[in-house]
Amino acid sequence: MSENIVLPPQAGKAEKYEALLPQMEALMASETDLIANMANMAAVLKEVFGFFWVGFYLVKKEQLVLGPFQGPLACTRLGYGKGVCGKAWETKQTQLIPDVDAFPGHIACSSASRSEIVVPILNAGVVLGVLDIDSDRLADFDGIDQKYLEKMVSLIPVPVED
Repeated sequence: MSENIVLPPQAGKAEKYEALLPQMEALMASETDLIANMANMAAVLKEVFGFFWVGFYLVKKEQLVLGPFQGPLACTRLGYGKGVCGKAWETKQTQLIPDVDAFPGHIACSSASRSEIVVPILNAGVVLGVLDIDSDRLADFDGIDQKYLEKMVSLIPVPVED
């Protein structure tokens, strides 16, 4: 895999995701380290879409702990069922939030965040972590983002325990 992401000229959102999927798959195919793969995925998503914040939280000792990310400083630990990330962990479902201020219990890591999407990373029905993406624009995420981000996190090779 080259160190450059190739996108079709004048591509719309769905076309960008379609072009990214095989490139991300190729990038992760030769790397077994979870953190390295998450770091590259966060960087690619931030670079291609210009999101305000893109990162991962990993389940560790009954908390979501900050993992690789791109963007300003972030909350370090989040509780089960707390905020958008905790809700994705609890429900095992993607959370698509058009206005974070309208989300009950939203945890504001940054006051600039206006909308958010959080996709759980599942392995055999167990949440290992979440992909969290914030935008500084209201209603910046839709079903296209959800569809492709769910496909993208499914590409992350899950570590095998010894």
